[in-house]
Amino acid sequence: TLFPYTTLFRSVKWGQDKTGLFGLEELADSRGFHQLKVRCIENATALVNEACSQNRSRNVAVIFDDLSDELCRVADMAEFVRLAHPEPAMQEAATDACIAISGLVEELNTHLGIYGALKKSVEEGDLFPESEVDRHVARLFLQDFQQCGIHLPEAGRRQVVELNDRALRLGQAFSSRCHAARAVRAESLPHQIRKQFYVESDGSVIVSGQHIDSPDDLAREAAYKIYYSRDSEQEASLAELLATRHQLAQLCGYSTFGHRALANSLAQSPENIEVFLARLAEQLPERVAEDHGQMLALKRRINPLAKSLAMWDVPYFSAQARANTFHLDLEKICEYFSLGVAMEGLNDLFQSLYGVELVVETPRPGELWSADVFKLSVRSADSGLLGHIYCDFFARAGKPHQDCHFTIRGGRERADGSYQDPIVVLMLNLAAGGWRSPTLLSPSTLDNLFHEMGHAMHSMLGRTKFQHVTGTRCSTDFAEVPSTLMEYFAADPRVLNRLNRHYRTGEKLPQKTVQTLCATKKIFASTELQAQLFYSAVDQAYHSRLPLAGDTVAALQEVQATHHTLPYPQGTAYHLRFSHLVGYGARYYSYLLARAVASAIWQHGFQEDPYSGQAGRRYWAECLAHGGGKASHLIVSDYLEQPAFQPASLAGCLVQELDIKNREVEAALRR
Repeated sequence: TLFPYTTLFRSVKWGQDKTGLFGLEELADSRGFHQLKVRCIENATALVNEACSQNRSRNVAVIFDDLSDELCRVADMAEFVRLAHPEPAMQEAATDACIAISGLVEELNTHLGIYGALKKSVEEGDLFPESEVDRHVARLFLQDFQQCGIHLPEAGRRQVVELNDRALRLGQAFSSRCHAARAVRAESLPHQIRKQFYVESDGSVIVSGQHIDSPDDLAREAAYKIYYSRDSEQEASLAELLATRHQLAQLCGYSTFGHRALANSLAQSPENIEVFLARLAEQLPERVAEDHGQMLALKRRINPLAKSLAMWDVPYFSAQARANTFHLDLEKICEYFSLGVAMEGLNDLFQSLYGVELVVETPRPGELWSADVFKLSVRSADSGLLGHIYCDFFARAGKPHQDCHFTIRGGRERADGSYQDPIVVLMLNLAAGGWRSPTLLSPSTLDNLFHEMGHAMHSMLGRTKFQHVTGTRCSTDFAEVPSTLMEYFAADPRVLNRLNRHYRTGEKLPQKTVQTLCATKKIFASTELQAQLFYSAVDQAYHSRLPLAGDTVAALQEVQATHHTLPYPQGTAYHLRFSHLVGYGARYYSYLLARAVASAIWQHGFQEDPYSGQAGRRYWAECLAHGGGKASHLIVSDYLEQPAFQPASLAGCLVQELDIKNREVEAALRR
């Protein structure tokens, strides 16, 4: 079959009458976006009038969620279609809808009438009885308003708009130069390594990366120092961006941009993140030293005179160790992990944990944007249909080259008592299978599939009252917890033992091979963790310790001295290539904290038995079901049975996990 797992699930066939994208009749062609846009604006206007009315018959939070749902159902779908649909007419119509709805949102963010009604309901209580979830969501809506400066005098509101626009432009300028190549004269390079660089006809050498694959120490060093050399224009853009963000935060009533970005997050404050990062920094050096000792030994095999390890050595020797330590034939191993087998394994896992099943449905004509997209329904034996996942897994011309999860429609309770089931898209970029073999997954691709499916199941299982907080619509640092937790399942030998099967013979991998494969993912785990710690600490320094004592390079040096084992290479400016400072400003720590929480949940609930239905249903009820409808720090502390959110304890979980990983690698080496 075209898609390798279509025969591995129970398949449900619906009617064959024609429809539009995602089953919306209006989107049978591109003109439908205009209809959706006009209807959205009309309905939004009516809801705004209702919220401002003295005679309203519903609480403000409920009206606001209706408004949010109207906007998101058009904007979210249009954003996906704009990026992924292969037809230009659809892309253009979706882009037009995105612009129109974005303009409407900007107007609503400055609407004093609905802000006043919301503020009064939060401060004085609403007209009708409210649950704690109602009050929590109302506070989230209010905070969204106040982060836009609506509570400020008119001059202040105008200044917020100007600062946001300036920050956007500075961020774009900084990002555009993050991956730019550097040019140097060939004669500036030591003569013995010039042949390892391509020399242009004018005698210049273009350096577009670190040369992380080169076995030559001097070539790696030269490439690193050239690629990460200081750039006055880039430094000026970053300094101005940080200053603009700081000014914006203070104008809106926050101490720093970090405090603004972390409001209502799992971390709650930059101070908590500082404790978390500092505790990690204290405990990592001894463990990282063991990794670096092994890397230095590898380096001395090539260069017996090598005395120390440097920043440019780590990527090369890490890759060498993963490729050669266990002598696994990864190309052969991939034959046991076809996409169909992986999806069947995920289905088995979800049935065991949650009692839910993935069912392939036959789409109606017009429902899909590409013939190789497949539609899954997620069904529970207890509750029936929970939602739909559209699997856009295969690469095609013009498709964004990224693995990600898109919410097309959020789940929520409707006024008539029914439930609006969620719809999401999972996007991967796999090579389609052919007549010789199906699509085969490498270990890293398998990890990505599990990660993205974690996001999708968060959306499916987050049965929230309000769509504003459905599934992954929660703080960034908590949204990454369910997806990161799925990576623990993908790295567990017990899961991979059940999941693997050769696509042609049906044979299973030997258990020893599976254990070794899992161990390869854990080589030099301490070094990887320290790198993420370093990046997170740099981001926090730039957004939560302002004004900086010196320039951004001096701040980088200070962080490297306290959060990294290797010395800072003089004359370099790594951070000027760090594009995440734009998109994840003050929140880059999210992946590290999410890993710590996922590690704690794994150790608390699944480490003993990754297929435990009791543990899975408790995790669903206490973590996934809430979405963002409960403060994420309370979700975590309640699940872990702790009196409060404990950043130092979470840092300890990561260190404990490191020790387990290191023991597993040592055990694999002894086999």
